[in-house]
Amino acid sequence: MLENASEIRGLEVYGPDGVFIGVADELILDILKMRVHGIFVQEANPARVEEGLSISIPMRWVRSVGDIIILNSFPGYVAGPGS
Repeated sequence: MLENASEIRGLEVYGPDGVFIGVADELILDILKMRVHGIFVQEANPARVEEGLSISIPMRWVRSVGDIIILNSFPGYVAGPGS
């Protein structure tokens, strides 16, 4: 179990189908509501995200966080802006 928000950095993120999505870089915080909004992945897997773009994964898609992050939802493929 994570005890500190900084511990999220470097954890591998996997989709519900077990496919590697990327490595967590930062937590995205909503300071006004005092809650975690999502997880930022700077270089996503190009097999799942166009050109390996940076993505933000909403916390509602996260199933569990431990030694890795497992998602309960992720689109089959994420196209970049303008695609």
